[in-house]
Amino acid sequence: MEKLELNDFYNKGFGWICKHCERELKEADNFSNRKHSRLMREGEAESKQLKLSNIALAKWMDKAQRTLMCPRCGITELADKF
Repeated sequence: MEKLELNDFYNKGFGWICKHCERELKEADNFSNRKHSRLMREGEAESKQLKLSNIALAKWMDKAQRTLMCPRCGITELADKF
């Protein structure tokens, strides 16, 4: 699968990811002292407040799906280049 890329976001086929937040989250994850694997930490959601495994997943800001927005940092980018 081809990787689509913008200045601030990329998409490997499962959604647009904020490059800046992903970098920050990876750095924070490297310094954390987690003893369990991701499989053991995430599991099935038992509460009404779901926590996504990737909180850097962008959302469309408009109905025409032309502008992406990262809900974590608020950065936006016009994505109608494709």
